[in-house]
Amino acid sequence: MSDPRITSSIFTRGAVDLSALRTPAPAPARPAAPAQSAPSAEFPGSAGGGVAVIDVSEATFQSEVLERSLTTPVIVDFWAEWCEPCKQLSPVLERLAAEGGGAWVLAKVDVDANPRIAQMFRVQGIPMVYAVVGGQPIDAFSGVVPEAQLRQWIQAVLKAGGVSVAEPEDPRLDEADDALMSGDLDAAERAYRKILAESPADAAAEAGLAQVGLARRVAGADPGAAIAAAQANPDDVEAQLLAADIEVLSGQAEAAYARLVGVVRRTAGEEREKVRQHLVSLFTVAGPEDPAVASARRALASALF
Repeated sequence: MSDPRITSSIFTRGAVDLSALRTPAPAPARPAAPAQSAPSAEFPGSAGGGVAVIDVSEATFQSEVLERSLTTPVIVDFWAEWCEPCKQLSPVLERLAAEGGGAWVLAKVDVDANPRIAQMFRVQGIPMVYAVVGGQPIDAFSGVVPEAQLRQWIQAVLKAGGVSVAEPEDPRLDEADDALMSGDLDAAERAYRKILAESPADAAAEAGLAQVGLARRVAGADPGAAIAAAQANPDDVEAQLLAADIEVLSGQAEAAYARLVGVVRRTAGEEREKVRQHLVSLFTVAGPEDPAVASARRALASALF
């Protein structure tokens, strides 16, 4: 899917009326100490020691969330002590906030202690998570979601807030890549498919799975003999497919693409479709941003139409 968010927005931008929270809460009937935020986790090594996680109340919501979001994206976690799903999601959010290095702040709101905030955000069930950028909510989701999708959603929030951050390393991909490099293709395939089940748009996992298929197809082949066979039999589709696979593994991807585009031009029906699908799988190995892939896609479109 092209949109990395977990769900589509459940509101239009600006639809949440926060005006009531932009003014101080009514003073209590008897003197009380000024409301303060709970102790915050610090970002190791962040400039000035920015906060990672902070508890907010109605009294501090304006400064800690709305005003802070003018310069730093704020993700608001609505929770309650009795909420069991919250106990699954909140620790993950807190850990990701600590990993963020100051790129964003996690603001935790206890709905029982702060019903006005929950009402303003139209919270009907928890856990509920909102992203606030520039003083306004921009996206939200409810319930517990896999960490991989949560990371994607946070990345989208940061981009919306104009924050440029490096993609965090994914230990699942490291494990899958290690299996591929060691030649354990079955383990690599399982690992890549598991990632794609959780994150269908993960381009790295798609490329890894395509590499598994490529490695299986060339297993036991003699590169020199395969290329010679393809040159001697230009109408042998299987020979051309194997030769293209070997060229990709040899660093000659452009030659492989040109070879298969030529086969597409010379074939029809099921054979042509088989070659097209094979070529697309080789594009997946390289990734969509490879200039050679973009050029070959145009050539393929011309050959097809």
